[in-house]
Formats: sequence, C-alpha cells, structure tokens
Amino acid sequence: MSPALLEISSAPVEVKLRDLKLEARNSAPTRYYNARLDPVNYMDGPLSTNPATRLRQMLARPGIVTAPGICDGISARCAVEAGFKCLYQSGAATTASRLGQPDLAIATMNDFVGAAEMVCGLSPEIPVIADADTGFGGPANIARTVKKYAQAGVAGLHIEDQVQTKRCGHLLGKQVVSREEFMTRIRAAVLARDQISGGSDFVIIGRTDSAQVLGMDEAIHRLKLAADAGADVCFIEGVKTKELLETTVKALAPTPVLVNVISGGLTPPFTYKEAEAMGAKIIIFSLVSCVSMMHAVRAAMKSLMETGTDFISAQGMGPKEFFEVMGLDEVVTLDAKAGGSAFKVI
Repeated sequence: MSPALLEISSAPVEVKLRDLKLEARNSAPTRYYNARLDPVNYMDGPLSTNPATRLRQMLARPGIVTAPGICDGISARCAVEAGFKCLYQSGAATTASRLGQPDLAIATMNDFVGAAEMVCGLSPEIPVIADADTGFGGPANIARTVKKYAQAGVAGLHIEDQVQTKRCGHLLGKQVVSREEFMTRIRAAVLARDQISGGSDFVIIGRTDSAQVLGMDEAIHRLKLAADAGADVCFIEGVKTKELLETTVKALAPTPVLVNVISGGLTPPFTYKEAEAMGAKIIIFSLVSCVSMMHAVRAAMKSLMETGTDFISAQGMGPKEFFEVMGLDEVVTLDAKAGGSAFKVI
C-alpha cells in the first residue's frame, strides 16, 4: 500500500479516536460541589441551634470533634452531663441495647430511627452522628433512610461499603461491594439530602471497610471517590497504625477524616488528642457506653445474687438523684412555669 493510501485510510480512524477521547472527557463525572455547603460558610458566627448546621460549624472550625458512642437514653444523658458536644449513635450499641443482638445486620432502619428520635429529643441542639449501616437497600431505600434520619433530628449519618449482610467493622470475615455500588450508595444519599426542602445541612459520611479486605490503597481510593461523589466526611474503618491514619488524612485532604476507636478492636486506642495530632477531624468511641454498662450491670447482678440487696451497687444514689440525671429538674421547672402544681413536692 502506498504512503498516500495509508494516510487516507488511517485518517478516519484518527478522527474516530479523537472523538472517542472527547466524548470520554465530556462524560467523565465531575466532583460534587454545593456552594451553599462550602465549609467557608460555617466558619464564623455563633453555633447554630440546628444540629446539622452546628455539626458543619464544628467541622469547619479548629479542634477535633469527639463523639462518644451512646446506646440509649441513660448513656446519652450521661454523655451530655460529662460535657460532650457531639454524640454518636453506634449501630452495634443500638442493636445490642434495643434488640439484645450482635452487630450482624439484624437491626432495621426503623430500629435505628426509633432510637435516634429519642436521643435527638433529649438535647436537640447537640449533633448526633448516626450509623446507617449499608443504607438498608438500594438507592431508593438509601434516600428514604437519609430523609428519615434527618426528620428524626440526626445531624449526619455514615453509609458503608460492606455487603448487606454486614458485620461490626472490627470483626473478621468482612466482605465489600464493588466501587461502583459504593458510589451509587453515596450519590443516592447526597441526592436525597439535597432534595430535602428548605436546604438541609445534613452531613453525609462515606465509610469504607475495604482496608481489611482489599488493602489500604483501595480503601483510600474508595474514600477519594466518595468525596468526589459528595461525601462531606470520610470514615476509614479499622485503620491499624498511626502512620496509616496520617497517610489517609494526607491523601484525603481537605476532606475531613473520621476514625473509630473500639477498645480491643483493630484500631489502636488513640486518645482524642492523639487523633487530632494525626489530623483526624472526628473521633468516635463506638462501644464506650454499652461495654462499660455491661460491666456495671454484670457486677450489680452478681452483687444482688450474692448479697440479696442492691445497696452496694447503688453507691448511695437514690431515685431522686437518678432522675435528676434523666432531666427531672427540667420537667419540674416546666410544670411550674406553666402554672402546674403536680411537682411542688417531689
């Protein structure tokens, strides 16, 4: 074949390749951006009474957000009494406290939403970050989950990339879905948030459990994709060393990173100050309430069985002192201001 014929015959191929490249470039997904939710909009001014807005303010401003895991009304009250400014509704703790079951995808969305409605109602201005497991189904289910959580007063939730029959992130044998399915979950959550009327500040957190299954490189890559899809925060589950957490934070910057610490779990027992020094923006202690509660209740039951009385386990706390931690004074004050007389003597 002559050079001239070769040039003529190859020209259409070159044009086609050029068109394909242009089409691929034009169809490539762009990074999600919502000007209203830009962190710069949350850096100044007093903290909002809206929990989702307040959480965004806390994320935009200096300092780590420390959220103890709560499992019920008692643990939530104790966390607030201790001075915590953010709470974490742990899926494992909620499943244990409400169902008496292990964290193996047994609890439903309704179980989690019911728990959230109660917790968020105790101190409505304090942000609650809630576990949403895998979103409880496909895109439509995930959208419903986001809207239900937001209606319950939750400030933000995290959705993970485990298969539907998931397990606690600090157990072995985990399986994860494909990158594509994980991104579908994140996009569905973001779309649902953006469809809430009035402009919701609800925070979407993308969580990956792939580090123990596919390695840290894949975990970081998935979190980058989650941030591109609109996740406000990235949650790296089961990070095993200080160096790996620092690497993750650096790779995902400026997207905030959440780390989960469970005593005896896969992640070292970082303090919140240590995690802050490593660059983490949120640290949660998922089982701090329910594990300590189990120890305390076990000891109390053993003492009652052995001594025949609860005097020792009560440690001098009577009913009134107990109810004061549960908000007794608030109820009495409200009743009096309204003109009631039911609680003049209590």
